[in-house]
Amino acid sequence: MIEADGVRLRRAEWEDVDFLAELLTHEEVEPFLAGAGARDRSDLLDEIDRSLAEPEEFGRFVIDAQEDGEWQRAGALGFELRNRRSRIAFLQRLAVHPDFRGRRIGDMAARLLQRHLIFDLGYHRLELEVYGFNERAIAHAERSGFVREGIKRRAYRRDGEWVDGVLFGMIREDLE
Repeated sequence: MIEADGVRLRRAEWEDVDFLAELLTHEEVEPFLAGAGARDRSDLLDEIDRSLAEPEEFGRFVIDAQEDGEWQRAGALGFELRNRRSRIAFLQRLAVHPDFRGRRIGDMAARLLQRHLIFDLGYHRLELEVYGFNERAIAHAERSGFVREGIKRRAYRRDGEWVDGVLFGMIREDLE
């Protein structure tokens, strides 16, 4: 568990599956997530099991926010090992529940995960990709210290249209 400034990042557990399923299928969240990600209880439970079994290679985390002295589930995010030899992790599926938006909870959670992956788990490079139409996610990535590295033009079919993927990266030196 990692905590700072009223935001806590912890590995998802089975008890979180209903929250995760509701969050990832929420009408204000789902349109911005990659189309292939797990959304139903069974697939999410499999991801939670993998996160607990392979903590250095795969992670599904719950973002908790402190409100009136109580911790409440506010969002989720994850990572997956992309390249073992070069120590690259791919960050994915940051989702903040609409009730908690506008408080920079996602920014703080992203920074906590960045530091955990680079300084605790020894990753050298972090990568992420967002849809080109997702202006909120692009702004978040830049605020969180990621560098825009490129665009995959018309790379993904989403809602009957081809959309760009915007690529971001961060290396250990960016945090030091």
